[in-house]
Amino acid sequence: MQNTEDIISRLSAQGLRITDQRKTLARLFAESPGYLSPKDVYDYMGKYYSGLSFDTVYRNLRVMEELGVLEQVMFEEGVKFKLHCREHDHHHHLICLNCGKTYPITYCPMEQTAVPDRFRVVRHKFEVFGYCEDCSEGDN
Repeated sequence: MQNTEDIISRLSAQGLRITDQRKTLARLFAESPGYLSPKDVYDYMGKYYSGLSFDTVYRNLRVMEELGVLEQVMFEEGVKFKLHCREHDHHHHLICLNCGKTYPITYCPMEQTAVPDRFRVVRHKFEVFGYCEDCSEGDN
């Protein structure tokens, strides 16, 4: 797992100004193993910064995602973010809906997908949602 300093140095290396708010965001994501909604982040940040707007929080999340520091996933209840897992190869994820733990999918399903000739893929994401072994043990 990455620590706060690693995240801050990655942001700084990409040319992003390091503010106290961004340091707090880095600490939050370094200490959070699962996915966080923008509201989760806003509620956390509001404890430290009075008058902080939701737009500011969301804008920072988007910037951190665009710089490759965070990953964004669309859940049924909306978008959530977590630290980029830093896998070096292109990969996708299995995601536990209960605890948020992720497992890499080591092959790309797009390789077996027939894409029409007149369609040019520029990027893609593939996530599978379910329950990990620990979270589904009580279901038996």
